[in-house]
Amino acid sequence: MTAVESSVVPTEVVRRRGYGRWVAIAVLVVLAAAPLFLAPFATTTLSRVLVFALFAVSLDLLVGVTGLPSLGHAAYFGSGAYAAGWVSIHVTAEAPVPLLVGAGVGALAAALTGWITVRSAGVFFLMLTLAIGELVGQVANTWESVTGGANGLTGIPAVRVAGEPLANAGFTYWYVLLVFVLGFALVWVVARSPFGDALRGIRDNEPRMRALGYSTSLYKYAVFVLAGGVAGVAGSLLVAQQRLVSTADVGFLISSLMLLAVVIGGAGSLWGACLGAALVVVVRDALGPTLDGHGPLVLGVVFVAVVYLLPRGAAGLLRRRS
Repeated sequence: MTAVESSVVPTEVVRRRGYGRWVAIAVLVVLAAAPLFLAPFATTTLSRVLVFALFAVSLDLLVGVTGLPSLGHAAYFGSGAYAAGWVSIHVTAEAPVPLLVGAGVGALAAALTGWITVRSAGVFFLMLTLAIGELVGQVANTWESVTGGANGLTGIPAVRVAGEPLANAGFTYWYVLLVFVLGFALVWVVARSPFGDALRGIRDNEPRMRALGYSTSLYKYAVFVLAGGVAGVAGSLLVAQQRLVSTADVGFLISSLMLLAVVIGGAGSLWGACLGAALVVVVRDALGPTLDGHGPLVLGVVFVAVVYLLPRGAAGLLRRRS
C-alpha cells in the first residue's frame, strides 16, 4: 500500500463513521417523535420491536461478536421478566427497581449456567444452551406460586416513574426507548473495547488466542453473564410493555426467533440485529393476523432467502454497497 492509499483509507473510515453518527441521530429523533404521530396499537408494536431488538442485541454479543450461537437465550430473558414482574407485584413497581432486578436475575441465571456451557463449543454449546432453555421453561411451568405456571404471571402493575404510573402507551414507549438506548450503548461500547477485540479474536481463532496467553474460558464466561444481564433488562421491558409474563416468553420459540433475527440482520452487526428483530416482530405480531396465520411461513421464506442471497445478512449487503 502506498503512502497516498494509506492516507485515503483512514479518511474514508472517518467519513463513513461520520455518516453513521448522523444516521443514528436521525433514527433516534424519529423514534422519539413516533408516539406523537402513531396510533396506540402502532406505538405498542414499536415498543415490542424495541424490547426484542435489545434482546437480539444481547444475543448478537454471543453469536456475532464471540461466535457462541445459543438456542436458550430466552431463559435469561424470561428469568428477568418473571423477576421484574414478581417484584412489581409484591414489592414495588417504581423504576428502576424492576429493571435492576430483571438485569440482576438474568445475569445471575447466566452466571449459574454459563460456567458449564462456555467450556464447550460448536454443536455441544448449542445443545447445552437448548437444554438449559428447556429446563428453565419447565421450572417456569411448574413453579406456580412464583410464576403462575401455565396461566402466566398476571396482575402486574404499570411501571412507575416518580410515583406516577406509565399507563399511557406513549409514556411506556418512551420509557422502553430510553432503556433500549442505554442498553444498546452499553453493548456497543463493550463490542468496540479491547475486551470486544479479544472476543472477536476468540471467535476467529481461539487456539491462537489461548497461545497468546488469553484465558478464553474466562472471557467467554464474562460475556455470557453480560449478555444474560442485558437479556434480563429486555425481559423487564417486556413486563413494562405488556404487564404479563407467560411460559412462552422463556421457550425455545423465542430463542429461535431471535437467533433468526440476528442471522437476518447480519451476525456481528448490532444495528443489523435490531433490523432483524423489527422484521420478526412486525411479521409475527402486526402482519400475522392479516396473513391468515401464515406469519411463521413468511419468516421461514425470508430466512431461506437471506441464507442463500445474503450470507452476511442485511448488514453485509450495506457493507458491500459501501
